[in-house]
Amino acid sequence: MSTWSEPQPDSRFVEVAGLRIHYKRAGHGPALVLLHGSASSLQHFDRVTDLLSDSFDVIRPDLPAFGLTGPRKDRDYRIPMYASTVAGFLEALGVPRYAMAGNSLGGNIAWNVALDHPKRLTGLVLVNATGYPEKTVPAGMRLTRNPLVRPLLRRVMPRGAIERNLREAVGPHAQIVDDAMVDRAHRLMSRPGNRSAFVDFCNTDQPDRSAQIPRITVPTLVLRSASIDGQHFARDIPGAQELVHPHGGHLLPEEEPQWVADAIAKFLGSRADTPAN
Repeated sequence: MSTWSEPQPDSRFVEVAGLRIHYKRAGHGPALVLLHGSASSLQHFDRVTDLLSDSFDVIRPDLPAFGLTGPRKDRDYRIPMYASTVAGFLEALGVPRYAMAGNSLGGNIAWNVALDHPKRLTGLVLVNATGYPEKTVPAGMRLTRNPLVRPLLRRVMPRGAIERNLREAVGPHAQIVDDAMVDRAHRLMSRPGNRSAFVDFCNTDQPDRSAQIPRITVPTLVLRSASIDGQHFARDIPGAQELVHPHGGHLLPEEEPQWVADAIAKFLGSRADTPAN
């Protein structure tokens, strides 16, 4: 598709606290919210959505700073603000109860929603989620913190750099990084305001809430690639289940959509409530 930077036929928008959020919604059944990671978009869950939409009402937003949602005017990209925005987004849609799954940054936001709005969640799935202070920062994010390079990255994000970051984020056997994937990421990053928003996000001083993770009471499934370490959700969340993929990379929902979808469907089962559409 050559128009990733424009709305698609199934695109929807809703305003939440002055921010126009782009999202897609497909399927029938209990509500399931899918949250993508940083420098990504709701297309990250395209294949997983196809596999789950027969059983779930799948809702995917473009998170602020990314995709067709784009930057926040106040440039506030703290994780608690993301969690508040996502909760407000679902309230605006009239969805009172939902399961939530997130990859990377999306997982970080998801467990923050679980802390702040536990009664709304029917289940929590963390896919290579972040949130512990010892998490290694990817090279691309470290580059945005260089005061000499930062102004340049606000004006241009080289396609080659995006391709390198994608290839570094997947497992050794993954074949998903092709011209279409790189083109999608580059076009979305090149939308007006998105480059600067990404730089602002990477330079945001995030509060450390990891000490509160053991307070999460929502039933939780942790999906982790064996190569990903430094995250201890299965250890710290009471009763959490964990599945480990032997050779996946950071982008499991795109690398192994069937594995991720099967794990989510089996875990949620009848746990989620039927949403009010």
